[in-house]
Amino acid sequence: MESASGTPSLPTRSEQVARALAAAGITGRVRELSASARTAADAAAALGCEVGAIANSLVFLSGEEPVLVLTSGRHKVDTGALADRWGRPALRRATPDQVRLATGQAIGGVAPAGHPRPLPTVVDEALTAYPRVWAAAGTPHTVFPTTADELLRLTGGRLLPVGP
Repeated sequence: MESASGTPSLPTRSEQVARALAAAGITGRVRELSASARTAADAAAALGCEVGAIANSLVFLSGEEPVLVLTSGRHKVDTGALADRWGRPALRRATPDQVRLATGQAIGGVAPAGHPRPLPTVVDEALTAYPRVWAAAGTPHTVFPTTADELLRLTGGRLLPVGP
């Protein structure tokens, strides 16, 4: 059975992501994995790719505003350095409830799109080192293939280094 986006039937959250991708002209199809992709290491193992090719979607608060950071799975975000580069107030990790409120999605499955409203976004420049990256698609078991350029176009984000 196919969904409205032309992909096999997907969970509701992933269907929302698939519609956002189609509307943005992103051709990568949402795929459901049998194994969890909750962490970058889990996703890389399930997909048979380098952990650095996983685009982790992390939600932070900048002041009281939720923001999205799409970081390569190969390193952690240096929140102080990123806030300075981005010209924003200090970043602090959002709680699971704040993540769900901002994105409509649970931690471990947050996609770069399909949120109630667009979030200010940074795309980690380290993702440009990979010809294909994988991002979550609304649940811990769904992902889609893309590129750093597509992520920038999809989110209207800024390309910045997110490490030290």
